Amino acid sequence: MAGEPVVPVVSLADVELAREVLEGVAIRTPMEESRWLSSLAGAPVHLKCENLQRTGSFKIRGAYVRMARLTERERAHGVVAASAGNHAQGVALAARLLGIKATVFMPEGAPIPKEKATKGYGADVVFHGRYIDEALTRAREYADETGAVLIHPFDHEDIVAGQGTCGLEILEQVPDVETVLVPTGGGGLVAGIATVIKAIRPEVRVVGVQAETAAAFPASLAAGTPIALDSMATMADGIAVGCPGKVPFRAVQEHVDDVVMVSEESMSRALLALVERAKQVVEPAGAAGVAAILDDPAIAAAPTVVVLSGGNIDPLLLGKVIRHGMAAAGRYLYLRVCIPDLPGGLARLLVELAEAGANVLEVAHERLSPSLSLDEVEVRIQLETRGESHAASVTERLRAHGYRVHP
Repeated sequence: MAGEPVVPVVSLADVELAREVLEGVAIRTPMEESRWLSSLAGAPVHLKCENLQRTGSFKIRGAYVRMARLTERERAHGVVAASAGNHAQGVALAARLLGIKATVFMPEGAPIPKEKATKGYGADVVFHGRYIDEALTRAREYADETGAVLIHPFDHEDIVAGQGTCGLEILEQVPDVETVLVPTGGGGLVAGIATVIKAIRPEVRVVGVQAETAAAFPASLAAGTPIALDSMATMADGIAVGCPGKVPFRAVQEHVDDVVMVSEESMSRALLALVERAKQVVEPAGAAGVAAILDDPAIAAAPTVVVLSGGNIDPLLLGKVIRHGMAAAGRYLYLRVCIPDLPGGLARLLVELAEAGANVLEVAHERLSPSLSLDEVEVRIQLETRGESHAASVTERLRAHGYRVHP
């Protein structure tokens, strides 16, 4: 439509120039082959460990490129950003390296380690709103008020070009890759990676992965324009973005083959599996690509690279997510078992559970339920098992020995 601003297009040449800017700043992150995922998918699966990047995520790539290209006059006014944490740390470190004052607006409830790390790099942190979109609105207002340059987390060609340097490394580290899975929020990372891959090896399939409760891309792609979500609710704060950016959206339209969604349970299971099997600590957003494989191994039926986009997770959340992941993987089993209200009734139940190899974590009694007869008591029991098949066998064993069992 006439009068509308032209959306910049990012090219392979832009990404290659960005790589020169990042020389000595961003590290070339490790690429690790994952045996357990490869076995599950039936093809080699590699993990691109951006969780081991400086500041704990890929964000330093785009933030530094954007800020390195500011004029001296722009630098004098400082920069402002909005972020749940990863972009905040990237901006804060880039500002420190470049000698620029930085202010970062974070949504209320942003992970404490991300807040502390951002402050540790020298940025001023201000909390505003529940979601990143609200913090971004306030950051824009601050930029208008002070003259500070807004460093958008994803909607700028320099940001996309910087993130695209990850794509160059992927092709160099796994030359035979055929599928790349990328955690996706606002779209900067998947746009940059897809731009590179489609320019060099257009036959490679690039798939964005979103949290199903914060997935703005499917509806936006169907509409042909960025569409804002009415609401979001996900533990994956790194990809909790309510509306795609215009610059990455155009690249996603042109270069990304598919966008899939994963549940909170799947991300919990993936995070747990990465800790146990790959010895990689990631945040929920960083585990989204692995979650997609756990949901549908066929998505990685050819040589695949999964980007672990970040590893900045609050230890308290890590504990909760691991417990949630264990429950989702069948490692925790909650049962209601009716037993005779007689001396030794509970002891016999515990013997059965011990012989079944289940570890009892918690036991509670219920005697007043209308579903119980006068000579019965309901035991509510929490067990630790070895997985879904073991949990099923424990339940079957109890039923085979005459117990009434309810999940």
